[in-house]
Amino acid sequence: MAIYQESGCVQRRPWEVPFTAEPRVVARVRRAMRLHLSLWGLSELEDMAQICVSELVANVINHVGPGTPVTLAVSTDGAHLRIELTDPDTRAMPMLLAPASGTESGRGLIILDAVAERWGVISRADSKVVWCDLATGLESPNEHPDPRVGQAEMSIVRYGSAQRPLPEEGSPLSVAVAEKAAIDLVADVLHWVRAHGCDPDETLDRAQMRFEAQLEKAARAESLSRRVY
Repeated sequence: MAIYQESGCVQRRPWEVPFTAEPRVVARVRRAMRLHLSLWGLSELEDMAQICVSELVANVINHVGPGTPVTLAVSTDGAHLRIELTDPDTRAMPMLLAPASGTESGRGLIILDAVAERWGVISRADSKVVWCDLATGLESPNEHPDPRVGQAEMSIVRYGSAQRPLPEEGSPLSVAVAEKAAIDLVADVLHWVRAHGCDPDETLDRAQMRFEAQLEKAARAESLSRRVY
């Protein structure tokens, strides 16, 4: 059973950025990718995603030309992270070929093919899109990889179910019901703290300080991400 949230547990809105395909820009694009994945809670994909972006941009530089205007788009359906790079050349279509011994040409797509779960090319009238997918290990767009959030949700659901009759199987708890269950759970935890000789107010203060510090860290990361371009 899952708690229903109208806006989802995690906001992973698609993002895109236009730039020119030049070697000096690759590091900035990799940094933007890393920051966004950190905000999305998908830090474990940072290395693979940065490799994919590097190879996609390098492919444009090598086969279309330096200075080509491109657009990077990143999105997720929950189970997969999709990375797309659009360029205006409709003639230079990427092909996976076994490179001749000792040559560097063609190795970029071999690396992409090895890292990504799948990849492909979308041909349009005035452009093409080279895309690749990385498996996230999540089951839905709203699933949160942070174990603290998942554990809290499970505790709230179990607690709420114990306090009132269970809804029909498979039906989610509403936000209002879940919030009340969370408040009741926190109150009971404070009773437990007091019963064991600790100060409930001090416990709340320490929890609040830790929570605010985590929010501040996330806000700094988001602000830095916005300043990359």
